[in-house]
Amino acid sequence: MFLPQEVIRKKRDAVPLTREDLTKFISGVVDGSVGEGQVAAFAMATLLKGMSVDECVSLTLAMRDSGETLDWGGLPGPVVDKHSTGGVGDLVSLVLGPLVAACGGFVPMISGRGLGHTGGTLDKLESIPGYNTTPDAETFRRTVRDCGVAIIGQTAALAPADKKIYAVRDITATVESIDLITASILSKKLAAGLRFLVMDVKCGNGAFMDNLDDARSLARRLVGVANGAGMPTSALITGMDQPLANSAGNALEVREAIEFLKTGQANPRLREATLALCARMLVVSGLAADPASAREQLESALSSGRAAEIFAKMVHHLGGSGDILEKYGSLLPQAKIRLDVPTTRGGFVSKMDTRDLGLAVVSLGGGRARVEDKIDHSVGIVFHTRLGSQVSKGQPLAT
Repeated sequence: MFLPQEVIRKKRDAVPLTREDLTKFISGVVDGSVGEGQVAAFAMATLLKGMSVDECVSLTLAMRDSGETLDWGGLPGPVVDKHSTGGVGDLVSLVLGPLVAACGGFVPMISGRGLGHTGGTLDKLESIPGYNTTPDAETFRRTVRDCGVAIIGQTAALAPADKKIYAVRDITATVESIDLITASILSKKLAAGLRFLVMDVKCGNGAFMDNLDDARSLARRLVGVANGAGMPTSALITGMDQPLANSAGNALEVREAIEFLKTGQANPRLREATLALCARMLVVSGLAADPASAREQLESALSSGRAAEIFAKMVHHLGGSGDILEKYGSLLPQAKIRLDVPTTRGGFVSKMDTRDLGLAVVSLGGGRARVEDKIDHSVGIVFHTRLGSQVSKGQPLAT
């Protein structure tokens, strides 16, 4: 007879949990035989006592197997994806997916919405009129097959245990558990049928992990558990002590991504982070022999316009306008009011409160304070300075 409280007791007392323990517990979460209070107790015990890599692998696989698992057999290339732990002005996914697809990869990217001060890829894409972030399974498969990339939201069929557990973690102060973060991220990626994964672990005052030691711990745990679950994975730690792009806000970031794809030019930090992550994806999936040859492929995909064409094709497949590259200026919503924010004195920009900048976008209406809030896709901030920039009195820091 299975008793959920025995699993909780073992974790409370730091007794290693078996694969069978975790499989039965997660099955109970999905069918309702494990109650919300028991999920909360399990989450708190895990936060306080931690898990071994083997336990975390077992938890991740149990959560993966709580729902449907996609199979991409028959595609003429590797299935590979990237996941970011979240930041401000982080529009990398919008450019990365088409770039990797242009180099022969297939990217079934299941993304999320904004969380707290961090922007969400789905919210950004929904600023494109007609873009459907929740297509049916056949449309999703067809888009990946025909375009090489599709960026959509999580369906109810994929890793349903994760959604139930996260809802409890969010209200019980257990979101910060590295083991539960790891299982949450990787169960969804495994359920999406990925063969290879690259993690972008953000670190800085605009990231959930604000110090390097915590970011390294999370990166090592993600890589160890993913590899243990049979999905070859590597991670990069990237800085989030300032916004990554020149803007933060849904339509603004889509505009910036399209201009990056069309011209190959972007904020130097954004360009470097994007190409570094793409290059790692090409190398780990076997599409490039080394980082140098990967960079050559990526620069060619940008300069030739192939990546931009793939982005437009994906948008059209998922319900948006087929001429988004030509008409994005009129198609994307624009804020009716613009306000420059000048500096009160001259000097150098030595610090940015990146988290507060993200929260400012939320307060403008570009994110959600409550789940039911409706987003204004037009609002956001355009940044005119970066760390180290010299400014004179009265010069606009942002708009």
